[in-house]
Amino acid sequence: MKGICVLGATGSIGVSTLDVVKRHSDLYKVIALTANTNIDTLFEQCIEFKPEVAVVVNEQKAGEFKAKIAGTAIADLRVLVGAEALVEVATLNNVDSVMAAIVGAAGLLSALAAAKAGKTILLANKESLVMLGDIFMQAIQESGAKLLPIDSEHNAIFQCMPAGYIAGQDAPVARRILLTASGGPFRTTPVEELHNVTVDQAVAHPKWSMGRKISVDSATMMNKGLELIEACLLFNMQPDQIQVVIHPQSIIHSMVDYVDGSVLAQMGNPDMRIPIAHAMAWPERFDSGVAPLDIFAVKHMDFELASLERFPCLRLAIEAIKAGGIMPTVLNAANEIAVEAFLDEKIRFTDIPVIIEKSMAEFSATVADTLEHILEADSQAREQAQTMIKALTT
Repeated sequence: MKGICVLGATGSIGVSTLDVVKRHSDLYKVIALTANTNIDTLFEQCIEFKPEVAVVVNEQKAGEFKAKIAGTAIADLRVLVGAEALVEVATLNNVDSVMAAIVGAAGLLSALAAAKAGKTILLANKESLVMLGDIFMQAIQESGAKLLPIDSEHNAIFQCMPAGYIAGQDAPVARRILLTASGGPFRTTPVEELHNVTVDQAVAHPKWSMGRKISVDSATMMNKGLELIEACLLFNMQPDQIQVVIHPQSIIHSMVDYVDGSVLAQMGNPDMRIPIAHAMAWPERFDSGVAPLDIFAVKHMDFELASLERFPCLRLAIEAIKAGGIMPTVLNAANEIAVEAFLDEKIRFTDIPVIIEKSMAEFSATVADTLEHILEADSQAREQAQTMIKALTT
């Protein structure tokens, strides 16, 4: 049996991962589960899966969690507290696979630690690649860790790559990636009406069930911009070799265009258990629990170019990866701050790209050569974005 650590167990990816684990309890044993504040869901998961250790990052919630398990069947569960504990559980000797599903920069160090420890990394945390880039990929190469993408699009690309392909390798026979996007909830909304978008509207994704932050990123298409940056690193391609294609049915999850004119596409129902099960079973396959795709119910599929006018966040992401250095880190940090401000109803939806672009303008693309340099750029970009938000709201 393989030991698995689920970083971000109470989020949508974590919940889906444990659903797949439950279907294959003869193959996987849960070693560690982590959460930030959602201790109720974590408690239920610990009761069902009986991990050896649980991590609660928030100190106050950790105290509540310890009180909650007292006198229960999991009273003896080892509970760790704080962000540093994420690194500890991601590198435990009996952990073979790490589901890196913590949203945002908060999941950065634990994913990197798992890479350095040579684990099989099921990567759902975008920031590991967006911020760390070559440093993360180098850690994978040096340790012999296996990197398997979980994002539906990157997993689809991985499945469509040549037989035996390993993330980060060259694939000269693959000349282009067609990165699909649903277009989010505002694909057809008149551009001039976007400034009136509410938080409830922005988090109501038409196809996928995701957390609030990722749902907003999907609505602005920053999610796709971050995925484009990831794809450049995962598949060793230039930004101009990756084309974003809006496909509202979300049936084709991405495509690879080969030099002989063949285009391979991975299709399936929009359910994250499919890429999760693929990565967990790789290089074999097993049941994900997802219903078979009914192509007759789909009837037709539409495709259109992504408008950089409608989705300026996508344009900013392309500019960031082309500039290189610390710019993807700056982009990501400013976006996290701007999205948080929008979710707190401090700024308008259309202010998000404005804050990001103004923040990026304050930085130059210096080389992202050390973790310390990257974390410093991340901190400075967050401060800059906060300054921009204050300027907009006062």
